[in-house]
Amino acid sequence: MTSYLLRAVRPARETKRAPLALANVDASGVFEGYASLFGVVDLGRDVVMPGAFRESLSRRGVAGVKMLWQHKAAEPIGTWLQIDEDTRGLRVTGRLNLAVAKAREVLALMREGAVDGLSIGFRADRFQRDAASGVRRLKKIDLWEISLVTFPMLPQARVTALKQATPTAVHLLRQRWLAAAQACERTLRRSAQERITR
Repeated sequence: MTSYLLRAVRPARETKRAPLALANVDASGVFEGYASLFGVVDLGRDVVMPGAFRESLSRRGVAGVKMLWQHKAAEPIGTWLQIDEDTRGLRVTGRLNLAVAKAREVLALMREGAVDGLSIGFRADRFQRDAASGVRRLKKIDLWEISLVTFPMLPQARVTALKQATPTAVHLLRQRWLAAAQACERTLRRSAQERITR
């Protein structure tokens, strides 16, 4: 019975979606934009107030907020590099983990414009509902995750840029590939040499 009462009293986890603006999707998987905008009523009749994320971000830090695909806890697809409140809203920079198959699929979909949404997964810790309009003003949010999604709840929030791979990153990848190719070549030569000497 206690478990039932806790579920009835504890606020439920919620989600809010915002589309991405994907002009130049780069193969590196790094992108930035806004996961939420302050003062804008979304399709669910909620408006996030400035400062709503402050305590949660201070407590969790960037590493405590997960990047998911379509709010599925079993499908993490990358990491958030930076999450900050500014005067406009919740500004984020993230990197898709391209070693994960789903992240590569998501990147391909982003590049085609098929996936263009960001969505926050949260619990509303403090809010006020306007009796006349029915709009819920979210004053304190416990942010758990930010997902890339197909259908956004907040049409005005957008990804503003997809980052290019840095020359250093490209150079490191090229060095790793070259080292792997050389190691493979050495192995093949040794194997061929062993066959000849037998």
